[in-house]
Amino acid sequence: MKLGTVEIDGAPRVAVSADAESVVLLPSEFADVADVIAAGPGAVEVVDAARREGARVAVSEVVWLPPVARPGKILCVALNNSANPDRIMSGPDTPAMFVKPSSSLVGHGRPIRVRESFGRVHPEPELAVVIGRGGADIPVGEAVGHVFGYTIMNDLTSPTMRGEDTFHYRAIHPDPESDDGIRYVDSWVSYPARYKGSDTFGPLGPWVVTTDEVPDPHTLQITCSHDGVLVTDDNTANLRFSVAEVVSFASEYMTLEAGDVIAMGTALKKSAKGGAVQNVDLTRLGGVIEVSIEGIGTLSNPVEKR
Repeated sequence: MKLGTVEIDGAPRVAVSADAESVVLLPSEFADVADVIAAGPGAVEVVDAARREGARVAVSEVVWLPPVARPGKILCVALNNSANPDRIMSGPDTPAMFVKPSSSLVGHGRPIRVRESFGRVHPEPELAVVIGRGGADIPVGEAVGHVFGYTIMNDLTSPTMRGEDTFHYRAIHPDPESDDGIRYVDSWVSYPARYKGSDTFGPLGPWVVTTDEVPDPHTLQITCSHDGVLVTDDNTANLRFSVAEVVSFASEYMTLEAGDVIAMGTALKKSAKGGAVQNVDLTRLGGVIEVSIEGIGTLSNPVEKR
């Protein structure tokens, strides 16, 4: 199934892809892809009936919403691209993650809104996983069975705000051999609430493609373009940690719930002179940013100055 959430006549509805120019709407009780997930196997019959009997609606008549409007959590995997291992000076040998708020989400075609005070803002094209069956301590061998489908995320980032919210300080560590029982360790720490979680910093969608139509999520071409100029052309084969490994590892610390979203990390392979995604400063350049993933679709968003 290829599902999205749209707004039509002021109400949210789940749309099923009919062809490149049209969609079919599910019954009104399905207002979000999360409702389809909650319906379980019975949703397949509803989708099939809609495909047979439902009236087609032109894509031009709908407004796209994030396919899952309010995930319980959005986990993002940091530095998960093995194509650039030399960039990591030191780091963990397991996935490192941060949480993006659901309020940062915005649908396909909707504006990314930036302010001059945000400083540099750049795109990060990523494959994203939508959890279909929750759980904790999920074994790697069972992890893909907890995935409902795959979508696209543009994990927008402001290095300027990251720098502003970084502390260089002396962290206190226990030291039983010192007179006062502590020692100070020179440390750097940054907090991602602003630079990763500002409003509209999470374009998501437009489609969620179910796992039966994506037999291997690690063979997909992923591209990012700015105003029609290709910035990066990569492949999900370059993910350092696989979908199964990330889902399993995350579930050791946070119980995963149906509808949760996990962004797998940024495609980084250069495709143009100066074409690193970090060079595409959306605050300065504006324009339209597009992320495409083979078999899933294209997520496109214009930039708007606030």
